[in-house]
Amino acid sequence: MLGLKLATDPVWVNIAEKTIDEILTDHAYCEQKAASTCISLIVQYPEKEELVEEITPIVAEEWGYFRKVLKELKVRGYKFGKTRSDDYVTELMKFQRKGGKDEDRLMDKLLIAAMIEARSCERFRLLSLHISDEELKKFYHEFMVSEAGHYRTFIDLAKKYAPAEKVKQRWQEMLEFEAEIMKNRALRGDRMH
Repeated sequence: MLGLKLATDPVWVNIAEKTIDEILTDHAYCEQKAASTCISLIVQYPEKEELVEEITPIVAEEWGYFRKVLKELKVRGYKFGKTRSDDYVTELMKFQRKGGKDEDRLMDKLLIAAMIEARSCERFRLLSLHISDEELKKFYHEFMVSEAGHYRTFIDLAKKYAPAEKVKQRWQEMLEFEAEIMKNRALRGDRMH
């Protein structure tokens, strides 16, 4: 469904499980950044009524998930650690066009958001299937379902504001670009991406 060109090695779950406090902290920041990204899209494109309508509930959901992950950290006796740069997102942002038409820049922003949601969904799926902690299996299953929905929303919005064929072509380019990023990344137990 997601079309990712390079799947995460399931061994990542074993690595992540050993530093679950780090994964939970990074996950919390991912949710916070997702909410912030959606707010930025609304601020940048207030005239795009459907975008505002579709993304506003995602802001609330992502912020709610941020709070939920913070609660999970607390329940497990972990402290919310310092934020760290997200090298994966930094690399993805290099795909975004800086000049040209506003329509193309918006499409890239929406597709980058979709890609982040797709990769998160894939990682949450792995955790929901393979982590040994039964509570975290359920916890991450909920996130997997949510991220799949967000991924779809961002793709659909891109098609709303740009021709579907153009979106499809650009998405394929982004999938290739993202696969190269993933190919050159080490599996880390302290990051969601």
